Amino acid sequence: MKRNTSSQWGTVAIGLHWLLAVLIIGQTVLGAAAEDAQVSPEKFDLFVWHKSLGVSILLLVLLRIAWRLTNPPPDLPAGLSSRDWQLARAGHCLLYALMIAVPLSGWVASDSSRIPFRIFWSVPTPDLMAANRDLSELAGEIHELLVIALLLVVAGHVLAALHHHFIRHNDVLRRMLPWR
Repeated sequence: MKRNTSSQWGTVAIGLHWLLAVLIIGQTVLGAAAEDAQVSPEKFDLFVWHKSLGVSILLLVLLRIAWRLTNPPPDLPAGLSSRDWQLARAGHCLLYALMIAVPLSGWVASDSSRIPFRIFWSVPTPDLMAANRDLSELAGEIHELLVIALLLVVAGHVLAALHHHFIRHNDVLRRMLPWR
């Protein structure tokens, strides 16, 4: 089933969820490796991969949001308090906001640095802003802080899913697993 039902996530939502999870984890490792690398052609390649995957993640998040707007999520399990429902909603909104803000802040840092960049070495990015070293550095610092915030929210998301599975014994985690 491609679409969500009242009790189950559809294959498209599940696929996008896990693809984004893998890409975000990989992107974090790739970004750290690029930062730590010595100045070299390999460092440049790591940053091209990092920026290209960042653009890909941004586009996939926008697709995920569009899919979610046209495919309502399954009902929450019975017995959740209104506080639990509000926490779940706030957590998901924050997760989506950060999945958009992180690549956008990276894009601002990159674009204002005026270091030429082509997505996957082939698709040129538009010049949206003039060179501005101060803006580039500020956006880079914001980017790093947003990555930390995203990782903390992802950790909370994972812990909440595990809490539902092992403590509350409901199907919140099971219905998002690809092998259910």
